[in-house]
Amino acid sequence: MKHIKFISIITIYLLSSCTDALLGDKGAFDEELYLNYETKTDLELPFEETWYVAVGGRTHAQGGGHFTAYGSGQRYAYDMGIVINGRDHTGDRSRNEDTFTFGARVNAPADGKIIALENTIDDNSRPGVINNNINNSNLAGNYVLIDHFNGEYSMLAHFKKGSIIVAVGDMVVQGQEVGKAGNSGNSTGPHLHYHLQNTPNYLDGIGLPAQFKNYYEDDIFQHSAEPVRGQFIRKE
Repeated sequence: MKHIKFISIITIYLLSSCTDALLGDKGAFDEELYLNYETKTDLELPFEETWYVAVGGRTHAQGGGHFTAYGSGQRYAYDMGIVINGRDHTGDRSRNEDTFTFGARVNAPADGKIIALENTIDDNSRPGVINNNINNSNLAGNYVLIDHFNGEYSMLAHFKKGSIIVAVGDMVVQGQEVGKAGNSGNSTGPHLHYHLQNTPNYLDGIGLPAQFKNYYEDDIFQHSAEPVRGQFIRKE
């Protein structure tokens, strides 16, 4: 697949989608502590199709603003979306529905319990525009927070309004659909934000490296690895 067109178009939207807020590096200690962290949870990619990693990785260049937002749980976060033949959309991208990502199925990456969610926030009116009611209390838009019962918690954000089909207290299994990708919250284009953190609190705590099991990155099989910006990834 051709990446250049997507990087030039989609990265403009996705790199700014989750990275313009919650900045502030808390120092080197956390980085030293988690540099060699091995994920306890057996994570699976939380989607069905091939998705593109617009943001993700261990460096500033790969992680964008997420890299400095790790004190808010986003240090090793991913922004991902669907690209087909180098494009993320049909038409003129004037509507959320023009993108391949909007409305795409999103799954639980591992077994766990739904401990928090939001499902009532309007999607931003179109790609490239953030609704004027987005503030520090709703940056994640519609989201799901999953407790994996081992000190690790999965945060999936920016769901389509009303699409989340689980409830707080539900037990979910790996691969179970939890909702549809959207464009809610601090998002300038439909995509999925995913990160692993060490607390059950909303966008708070320390971001943890998330190693996914048994997937392909650019058609190369990985038994356990961390996706990196610029890769196309899909489940086995």
